[in-house]
Amino acid sequence: MPGEKQKQGAWSILVKNEDWMTVWLGFLIILLVLFGLRFKTPAFRWMGDGAFQSVVAENAPAVDSLVKTAQEKNETDLVAAATTLKTAMGGQDRKAIGDAAKKLGAAAAQDTNLKKTAAGLSRKLSGDAGASLGKIFSGENLWTSILIGVGFLILAAVGNALMGRSVGKFVIGFPVVFILTWLSIFIAGNTTVTYYGLEFALWALVLGLVISNFLGLPAWMKEAVRTEYYIKVGLVIMGAGILFGEILQAGAYGVIQSIVVVVAVWYVAYWLAQKLRVDDEFAAILATAVSICGVSAAIAAAGAIQGDKKKLSYTTSIVLVVAVPMMILMPVVGKAMGIPELVAGAWIGGTIDTTGAVVAAGALYGDAAMKVATIVKFSQNVLIGLAAFLLAIAWSFKRGAETGVRPSAMVIWERFPKFVIGFLVASLAFSFFLSQGTIDGVKGSLNFVRLLTFALAFVCIGLETNFKELLQLEGGRPAAAFLGAQAFNIVWTLILAYLLFGGVLFAAPVIK
Repeated sequence: MPGEKQKQGAWSILVKNEDWMTVWLGFLIILLVLFGLRFKTPAFRWMGDGAFQSVVAENAPAVDSLVKTAQEKNETDLVAAATTLKTAMGGQDRKAIGDAAKKLGAAAAQDTNLKKTAAGLSRKLSGDAGASLGKIFSGENLWTSILIGVGFLILAAVGNALMGRSVGKFVIGFPVVFILTWLSIFIAGNTTVTYYGLEFALWALVLGLVISNFLGLPAWMKEAVRTEYYIKVGLVIMGAGILFGEILQAGAYGVIQSIVVVVAVWYVAYWLAQKLRVDDEFAAILATAVSICGVSAAIAAAGAIQGDKKKLSYTTSIVLVVAVPMMILMPVVGKAMGIPELVAGAWIGGTIDTTGAVVAAGALYGDAAMKVATIVKFSQNVLIGLAAFLLAIAWSFKRGAETGVRPSAMVIWERFPKFVIGFLVASLAFSFFLSQGTIDGVKGSLNFVRLLTFALAFVCIGLETNFKELLQLEGGRPAAAFLGAQAFNIVWTLILAYLLFGGVLFAAPVIK
């Protein structure tokens, strides 16, 4: 019967279509975590012994001062604990230093300021002492990683089965993709690498490129190399971390700046790319990346317009490479120009395209700058879903104009990336229907799964990309467009930052 066939067709689309399947998988992961699936996320932060000894040397004067002050104030327990730590720091035993630092944090003290100083030293030294390679490669940490990998494999394989894809080939290839992903997050977890803002996406891409360009992608792995599959699941989960309440509480100034910056910079970037004869698809991905928040925005834009993965790979690479010198130079230039701290924070948050580099650059300027930079960057992140939504609609009309056929509402719906719906539903649910306690309880697990899916996707992009083609893509014109747009972004955002956070249009906000 016709009615039955229509129902079967609708059901088939909701299950067999990858766009819808990624929404269901994203929702399933969120629901599993919300309803009690708790797992310990693997540790990836690590510091070499040489770097740790540098930290010890940097903190030695503070420990000496603590011992002296505690003696003057007759804080017996604190003197004993700080002296033990000082002695341990004179040696090379990392574990002994970590143990002594923990005991310092637990030592009793009557003086509140001394207790606070001791707690700060304890957190810093014990945390860095524990961030060792031995911890990363411990049996417990590796087993945790394996369990998460197996869990994700089962869910993804079920999705494959429902879509009619080969489950056996996916199961065979996925472990290699997962191992490359784990290695990329591991490399990015090094504290020196983190300091320079070289995030996991870069290492995932590089590892994938090395395999594909020097060894070749084996046929048995191809079924597990599913870039869009992983990206879209991650974007749905990402929606759970975009909370409208936090944006509004963080300050209207940051929201206003973000909207004005994104609109102006996107238009200039797109216009400049077209002037440089960059194709429209590439221009849209570049413009979204430079105007909103780099890697995540580029992913969403590419998904919304069904863009070429090579163009996404190129955009991601240039975003990460450009973020490094900006992270180092912007605090230096800002201080040389005498830019107020709040203004500098808004400037940094509105221009640097990776969250890690934003936080690092803000911290180099000062605590208030770091807070404002984070507020502004987070305010821009919330615009990802809206940007993808508008791009999807615009591209439907654009393709209709190219073919001479005006797109109907049904055609627009069919082309519309369903992950945007998942992203928005997750964001609205977490923003308005869940308590803060519930959100805090699941945030760590969901953030890690999102990071994992993005890293899986970038490994796959590398595995599918020819490095020579990537470098030669459109003769370097996209890079010129990106750099030109970023130059405009730097100037435009600084002007807005002065107007909004410098007390020119409104009273400067009080942020300490």
